[in-house]
Amino acid sequence: MSIHYQATPTQLAIAHQERLKIRHGANVPTMGLAPGMTQVNMICVPEDWAWDFLLYAQRNPQSCPVLDVIESGGFKTILGKDIDIRSDFPKYHIWENGQKINELTDITEIWEKHPKLVTFLIGCSFSFENDLLMAGIEVRHITDRTNVPMYLTNIPCRTAGKISGNLVVSMRPIPASHVSQAVQITSKVPLVHGAPVHIGFPEQLGINDIYRPDFGDMPRMSPHEIPVFWACGVTPQAAVIQSKIPFAISHAPGHMLITDIPDRRWSI
Repeated sequence: MSIHYQATPTQLAIAHQERLKIRHGANVPTMGLAPGMTQVNMICVPEDWAWDFLLYAQRNPQSCPVLDVIESGGFKTILGKDIDIRSDFPKYHIWENGQKINELTDITEIWEKHPKLVTFLIGCSFSFENDLLMAGIEVRHITDRTNVPMYLTNIPCRTAGKISGNLVVSMRPIPASHVSQAVQITSKVPLVHGAPVHIGFPEQLGINDIYRPDFGDMPRMSPHEIPVFWACGVTPQAAVIQSKIPFAISHAPGHMLITDIPDRRWSI
């Protein structure tokens, strides 16, 4: 891991500017924003579920690569100086007993009512997309300004205590001639999901219709392209649903936190 790689002043300024827009109400998917800067997923669970979730993440590192854990009640992260996780994601989902009960753009008031939540910030595949673009590989949802398509698969994650659930994947259509290159590029960043978990044949993942994702937007694909699937940080939300966690807060799929950490920090 390139732990000494630092963001440039320009990168930090752009990341800060994008966060301010979001903090002041911009409710948009974050793909393509602040290129080269790490984006993260979020899941907040009660203290008495936190150990099981930490173990769940440790047992399923490709889908749940933890970049920071914020202790009970905290809302600041080492991933950026001015970040407030209660307002700096564009959209949040609120969960009770495995059911989504609300969508909000700011959770400050809810946070005050649930003061003992432990927060996990998880690597996001948006963080390798700039490398794909630099290599000349189109990232279709950035081109189309849509949300990345995500699918709940038939692949069970390893359970941990009270927590279980199936793998969620994100999909990017890649020209057949570029699939090998895409694998090589993304395999160098395991803490933002790394190499694909599956290539082609979506039915083998239990995906019956590639054009009907469970999360995100319908993809646009060309005949010469192959669907390539990466582990996704929405996997914890599938675990919230299946495990019926009494209360949880997550980011809305595709609506990430932009940090002050450059993507290259995670390269190996």
